[in-house]
Amino acid sequence: MSTTPPVLAAELAQAWADIQRHHPELPSLAAPESLIGESSSACGAELSFERLLHEAVHGIAAARGVRDTSRAGRYHNRRFLAIAEELGLDHPEEPHPSSGFSLVTLNPEARKRYRATIERLKSALKAHTAATSHDTARSFRGPAARHGSSGGGVRVKAVCDCGRNVRVVPSVLAQAPIVCGGCGKPFRIPEVVGAA
Repeated sequence: MSTTPPVLAAELAQAWADIQRHHPELPSLAAPESLIGESSSACGAELSFERLLHEAVHGIAAARGVRDTSRAGRYHNRRFLAIAEELGLDHPEEPHPSSGFSLVTLNPEARKRYRATIERLKSALKAHTAATSHDTARSFRGPAARHGSSGGGVRVKAVCDCGRNVRVVPSVLAQAPIVCGGCGKPFRIPEVVGAA
């Protein structure tokens, strides 16, 4: 089984759709490939269904207009925690000093509900790792690598046509356009010349 980034992206999109079936207010994932290779010190580096569900919590928080993090997105507050519980994630009793309630894990009910999805995604991730780990020159490292950052928690400069710019996590910009208040056009991440 050959799992190239588009195939893995399709599996991620399917897993996201599976979550949406249980939580219809979850926005669509505009660019599933933005999650490949993305990491955050607050959320952990490994891509998994549990991580995808964690990101879905942020998606629902955004849809509801809930500010679920602080400290530049590193500290996950009790509003994050409340939505995480709705999606089937458990948490430690006390928050982590620097990342709050980001260290969530699947509860048994959610693990059962998403069993088939978890297995399908696990298989795709395993095949993707096998296909890309042996040839580092051709390995797909995700958008963070293309833009010279070390992971999803690192913000890059996004620009609009009028010259204004903002710093944003690439996966956040991929969820939906961020529109400039000055000219009304969407911010975009410019291609880095000479990037791998």
